[in-house]
Amino acid sequence: MRIAAWKAWALGAAGLPFAFAASLAAGPAAAAEQVLLVPVATIYAGDVIKPTMLRDQAFPESYKPRQPVADTAARVVGRIARRTLLPGETIPAIALEEAKLVTRGAPTVIVFEEHGVTISTLGTALANAAVNEAVSVRNTATGRVVQGIVLQDGRVRTGQP
Repeated sequence: MRIAAWKAWALGAAGLPFAFAASLAAGPAAAAEQVLLVPVATIYAGDVIKPTMLRDQAFPESYKPRQPVADTAARVVGRIARRTLLPGETIPAIALEEAKLVTRGAPTVIVFEEHGVTISTLGTALANAAVNEAVSVRNTATGRVVQGIVLQDGRVRTGQP
């Protein structure tokens, strides 16, 4: 009887490494993952981010970035990198900024709107600014500096809407 018990144990133990190996192989596949956005190649500071520069990458559920990261391409595409972004690494939200429609030293159109009257003239931007940001612009004709808000089309609106 002892020999039969030992044979049964030996046969069961022989199958144990295979069962253990199978459970290890199934373990990581069953683990939950999170998908985050990463650059395909190095993105340098000042680059405008395009959809072809990004891909989704799976990270373990236990991965916790040190700071908030961009989670969708819609929040990243069209924005400008404030610092170098490395391939395969998450994109910190703080490393992105809105594209500047008005550039310092570049000519821009100043639009004065008040009580239904609209007057346009040329000016020179004194700072970089994005949509809905305030910016100072020097009127080319008068040399006077005016304050305005950048519109969607890159013009600078002054006066009351």
